[in-house]
Amino acid sequence: MLGWGFPPNVSGGLDTHVGELFDGLQARGTDIELVLPAEYAPEDRDGIIGVPTGDGDIITRIGQLSSTFAERAEDADIVHTHDWFGYGPGSRAKSNDDADVEWVTTFHSLSSDRNIDPPKREVETERRVVERCDHLLAVSELLANKVNEEYGRKPEVIYNGFSTVETTGRDLKEELGIDGHMVFFVGRHTDQKGIAHLVYALDKLRRDDVTLVMGGSGHLTDQLKRFAELLGVEDRIEWVGYVPEEELGDYYASADLFVSPSLSEPFGITIVEALSVGTRVVATESGAAEVLPEDCVIEVDPNSQSIAEGIEYGLSLEGPPEYEPLTWDEVVDQTIEFYERIA
Repeated sequence: MLGWGFPPNVSGGLDTHVGELFDGLQARGTDIELVLPAEYAPEDRDGIIGVPTGDGDIITRIGQLSSTFAERAEDADIVHTHDWFGYGPGSRAKSNDDADVEWVTTFHSLSSDRNIDPPKREVETERRVVERCDHLLAVSELLANKVNEEYGRKPEVIYNGFSTVETTGRDLKEELGIDGHMVFFVGRHTDQKGIAHLVYALDKLRRDDVTLVMGGSGHLTDQLKRFAELLGVEDRIEWVGYVPEEELGDYYASADLFVSPSLSEPFGITIVEALSVGTRVVATESGAAEVLPEDCVIEVDPNSQSIAEGIEYGLSLEGPPEYEPLTWDEVVDQTIEFYERIA
């Protein structure tokens, strides 16, 4: 398997997925090796191969992984890559003269999910993955349908498991001096996350007792802060920056609502993390909602008025939502069944 990050050193849901899958497969006795950039690979873990990738751009760094990945794949039955960055290593392993492998790629999102104007190189690489890979998986029907619409081939679906977070009892609402309601967001500050709609929603709320706690950072952070100033809502936002994983549970648990305003959310691990501590969620369309009861998540459109109405409705409800979580053990079982079928 090829990955990029590994818990707790994660940059998104893909890294969490890879970590959970690796640990679960290894625990079941599957003979698995995971190739990662050395800078993100945990030390002294059996089966994890760290490869130095240097300081170049992402394409150059991925290229550094390819030869090692292909070498490790020579005796494998299956090679499993993720998203577009697995194309080079996966295709090289597949074309190795000594290898007789089935190549699987799991899509966690598409370039068009992550970018308003997707880079042509990523789009073309995704197209090549779809055309050349033996087997495609996606983490939701929402994403599988999008892969089919954009590239003409529909993956099978194996959902993400429902990640949980640990709490310590810290009251972030009190620590931040919030007297009214606390609404929480955490994620990369990129176009995909739709954060500007959430900031604008503060201006449209019919109540002034709501403080938005904004976790994460990104290339849009300064622009979002300026937007809040122009709207006159800067005093209603706490910009807390990067939230360490060990503190994340307390932020979710301290909030009255978690809001996911994404323009595209192929699954939405933050949604299920918030639910795991009993915090209600307001969210745009997501893959996670496909495996949740219909009334579990307050679904809104990706615009400020709809998000404002969702926040007001969510704050009127009492008690935690009820649902049955999809465990990572179930995901591992489904993945093993899939491997046995294709091998």
